[in-house]
Amino acid sequence: MKKEDLLSKLRANTHVKFDMPAQPVQGIVYADTLSQFISMLKNVGAKVIEAQPGDDANELVSRAYPEAKVIASNLKEITIATLNPDTVERAQDLNGTDVGVVRGDVGVAENGCIWIPQTMKEKAVCFISENLVIFLERKNVVNNMHEAYARITMNDYGFGTFISGPSKTADIEQALVMGAQAARGVTVVLV
Repeated sequence: MKKEDLLSKLRANTHVKFDMPAQPVQGIVYADTLSQFISMLKNVGAKVIEAQPGDDANELVSRAYPEAKVIASNLKEITIATLNPDTVERAQDLNGTDVGVVRGDVGVAENGCIWIPQTMKEKAVCFISENLVIFLERKNVVNNMHEAYARITMNDYGFGTFISGPSKTADIEQALVMGAQAARGVTVVLV
């Protein structure tokens, strides 16, 4: 059965329709949104660096991951990057990246996630890197997902993702595995 056939049958057999609720959903609001965000980041396993005015972005990355040899970023201020996700030929060329450095647009206090729009040719840098450093402006932290979605705009790439701490999964035996689908470590730099 084709998708359109199925949808046509559903429409034909829908006898009662309900309008969307007139009352907008009110998400949770925190007294101190930034403190809640930092607390949630730590709860999901991320590290947090609260940058001070004048801090050098390269030094912050180097201090967070001193053993890193391969750093991938297209951010202009990250001059220590050895790979640029805009200039690699294929996403696979980012394999072996120790640290990927990206910029987040919106942080969410209720769950510690950060919206990261695709601003580079190869979005794989967000998922293939062993560790991820996300730069986020403090002023872009909101209370809840309702506020976050209201701020999201799509760019020409048409892709973005929410990331909340390092990747982790557990099986039925309750064995926790870090970095199963993406970065083993996440550091958020609040500027």
